[in-house]
Amino acid sequence: MLVQQILKSKADDGVVTIAPGTSLADAARLLAQRRIGAVVVSPDGKRVAGILSERDIVRELAAQGAACMATTVDAVMTTAIVTCGRSDGSDTVLAMMTKGRFRHLPVLDGDEMIGLISIGDVVKAQLSELAMEKEALEGMIKGF
Repeated sequence: MLVQQILKSKADDGVVTIAPGTSLADAARLLAQRRIGAVVVSPDGKRVAGILSERDIVRELAAQGAACMATTVDAVMTTAIVTCGRSDGSDTVLAMMTKGRFRHLPVLDGDEMIGLISIGDVVKAQLSELAMEKEALEGMIKGF
């Protein structure tokens, strides 16, 4: 399955972004309110400056304590961003996520972000694909 198909199957309202300079406290509130595990840090909603995940916040809490909540997302976010394109396959992006040990992947068209997929999105797509293949094989075996 292609990333484009995964994006189409998502029933969401786009990528949640947060502006550089936002405090970790505000970012944590956004993650909690939206019930998401990561937010893209973007100056304009289209370019990716970084990604801030729950893990990033927990790491800072462990290192600095509650005082870190006044720190800005810029100081904590992951800036070495791995991305994919809409024509990449689910096997490829799952391998990238597994190897890099991250759970969220911005989807770019050129330099513009067009979506964000999670490891859960990819696994769901692969399970769906496997179910369709199983049904097709059962149909062939049973003569349908």
